[in-house]
Amino acid sequence: MIDKILTPDEAVAGVEDGMTIMVGGFLATGSPQILMEALVRKGVKHLTVIGNDGGLDAGQPAGDFAAKTARGIGLLLENHMVDHIIASHVGVNPKLNEQFADGSLRYTLVPQGTLAEKCRAAAYGLGGVLTPVGLGTPMETDKDELGRDKIVMEIDGKKWLYERPITADYAFIRPSLADKYGNYMCSKTTRNFNIVMAGAAKKTIIAPERLVEVGETDPDLWQVAGGLVDVIVEGEKRWQI
Repeated sequence: MIDKILTPDEAVAGVEDGMTIMVGGFLATGSPQILMEALVRKGVKHLTVIGNDGGLDAGQPAGDFAAKTARGIGLLLENHMVDHIIASHVGVNPKLNEQFADGSLRYTLVPQGTLAEKCRAAAYGLGGVLTPVGLGTPMETDKDELGRDKIVMEIDGKKWLYERPITADYAFIRPSLADKYGNYMCSKTTRNFNIVMAGAAKKTIIAPERLVEVGETDPDLWQVAGGLVDVIVEGEKRWQI
């Protein structure tokens, strides 16, 4: 069996300035913090980041608690590593809005379901998705998040907005459980984008909370096949709240 296990710094060694990355999770729940920290140490800049949101800033509420440090994509924003964020929700992390206001960051809003389907289409080799979401709004006429023209199609008398797949150089994912081949599962809210992003990037890196031997668990647990995973990083800790 191929050994996919690397250290966090080895895993992000190929990330370069100006690349596009995907980060799974919802308000940092399900975002691989150990990989975000490795990116900060590497010092890459001018990233385009695809994710549900801007993560959390230090001290922001996280349920009944507050995040002790910036979490998920929020850590990248804190270190001014992002030029463009493509997300479905940008109203929580104040760093995102501060950087947008000073002109150092731009963002593109994409409806959450549409963004998820665009990732899934890329992961599974589909030509795109058809959705009614955005018809009759600027989404119908504006270019998409990567500057591509929008296309409206009519099928059986009904109009649809054609959305192209969205891809990245790297996808960073945090499973709840994985085996050493890369088969993995995500629990509850941590599933957000962590399922559909696997395979949507040129390289998929996972940082599971728990890693087991191949065959140690019931294979029916796995939500994503290890064939879509290129690198596994150990050491991801539970949420620090």
